[in-house]
Amino acid sequence: MKNKFYVVWKGRTPGVYDNWEACKQEIDGFAGALYKGFPDQASAEAAYAQGPSAFVKRNADGLDLAAGKGKQPLGLPPFSVFVAVDAACSGNPGKMEYQGVFVALGTQPPTTTQLFKSPVFENGTNNIGEFLAIVHALAWMKQKRVQYPLYSDSVNAQKWVREKQCKTKLQPNDKNAYLFELIARAEKWLHENDDWMKEHALDIPVLKWKTEIWGEIPADFGRK
Repeated sequence: MKNKFYVVWKGRTPGVYDNWEACKQEIDGFAGALYKGFPDQASAEAAYAQGPSAFVKRNADGLDLAAGKGKQPLGLPPFSVFVAVDAACSGNPGKMEYQGVFVALGTQPPTTTQLFKSPVFENGTNNIGEFLAIVHALAWMKQKRVQYPLYSDSVNAQKWVREKQCKTKLQPNDKNAYLFELIARAEKWLHENDDWMKEHALDIPVLKWKTEIWGEIPADFGRK
């Protein structure tokens, strides 16, 4: 659980804690405790201020259960917290980069926290960036031992992730040699972590962002 923050909404001393042991002392044996882990301090503090209803629900034993599968008003995705990724490319091929953000709904505007951002790659494509961004987000969640729904607005990239192969028509050259090294590493990661992804398929669904309903994906670079 390294590098995680924990929110205790209902416990001995509600607040935001920067390690699991401190959080555990506040909720162990406390009837009806409400708590949840977050990837960083900013998202934890935003969730604490918002309150527990959008993030957790309580079972009979007072255990933390992930929320977010209830109905949402039209215009909002059906999850209260999620990770979104996007890529930007100037030209096709051209200078490409990608990023991922953690999103917590319920605030105006919704709280977004950047999780990662790539350098700018020469001679890339948008779909390659989307593919790498999804794999980067999956690897980040495995490393942090967290599970969130994952949104991308690229159908092609999602298909490539399912097939564990980046089926780009772009050809390797001197300018994009390092980019193709990253593609190979991403494909290798997908194959090596196939069992982990199957285990968490329900916890980490890779979903299409519905731009026509929800607007631009929160990870958008804003260059349209």
